[in-house]
Amino acid sequence: MADADKRKGKHIFLVLRIAVIAAVVIWAVSRIGQEQRWNSFVEYFRRMHLWVFASALGIFVLGQAIIGLRWWLLLRTQSIFIGLWAAVRLHFLGLFYNNFMPSSVGGDLMRAWYVTKHTDKRFEAVLSVFVDRVVGLLSTLLIAAFFYMLFLRGRGAVITSNKQDEVGLIESIAKYKGIILWVIVVVAVVFLGFLLHKRGREILSRGWASIRAHSVRLIIKFKDAMTIYCSKPQAILMVFCLTVLMQLMVITGFWFLGLNMGIEASIKYYYVFFTLTWVLGAIPVSVGGAGVVEASLVLLFVQVAGIEEASAWAIALCQRAVWMLASLPGAAIHLIGAHLPRDFSIDYDQSIA
Repeated sequence: MADADKRKGKHIFLVLRIAVIAAVVIWAVSRIGQEQRWNSFVEYFRRMHLWVFASALGIFVLGQAIIGLRWWLLLRTQSIFIGLWAAVRLHFLGLFYNNFMPSSVGGDLMRAWYVTKHTDKRFEAVLSVFVDRVVGLLSTLLIAAFFYMLFLRGRGAVITSNKQDEVGLIESIAKYKGIILWVIVVVAVVFLGFLLHKRGREILSRGWASIRAHSVRLIIKFKDAMTIYCSKPQAILMVFCLTVLMQLMVITGFWFLGLNMGIEASIKYYYVFFTLTWVLGAIPVSVGGAGVVEASLVLLFVQVAGIEEASAWAIALCQRAVWMLASLPGAAIHLIGAHLPRDFSIDYDQSIA
């Protein structure tokens, strides 16, 4: 019964994520479906040279290889010595799952699962995936904040919601206060029922003891792993610099692609808007951030950069096409089983220098 409920919950979440994509697609079609806008939209793609698109794709693929290198360095700080090519393969596998697979299992979870097949240090390996994601998000936010403060400071009112919108959101949440109250009451009654019965108290006691024991072990492992990371600031700095280099390189590639399509927008907008929408795309409300990234990017380019909507949709869809094409090696890696270890890895007790 529990498994059936869990599967049902996953299916509902999947339907909701697909619904988000469908809603954005309908909105996009309604916006550019008019004959004049459609002709303008198509014209941007006619201007694009395939070799420029291929160059942007190549830069993005190189950037993903750099991310694989970044993760490999994080693994080595924990004395997990899998091959560089193995780390890159696992990253592309995760990229494929992020952009193609319609499920609630993200690419990071797939990386975390399969990297444990390469090492006995399973907790440290899984933690490296989490640290890799945090480093990526922090560097993305840093780039966005830096270029915003440098070029767009004082224009935040255009990007953020106004006071009236915030009040409307609060009022909407207030409508459900009765439901929230009932949920709290039901949870309290169930918990009280467990406390009033001997069998219930035994279940709670065993459950708490198990949770506490597992938590203590995980906390100790987490502390040890983070101590190793903090003891190697040079490695963390190198990882951070690689991330910034990769993101600037990829965004610059998209800027050149936009120029080739005839989109007149300064590169400063690309550095701010692309990084912001990448962070929004990390929120699992759709498959691979599809729809969310594109809609956010279009709104920012139209409202702040002042370009026409057809051109904003053109560059947003080009980015999605690049992402999906760059993910295809992950499918090949999965089909031929290249994500699995061919032999046992060797993990040393001592950390690397």
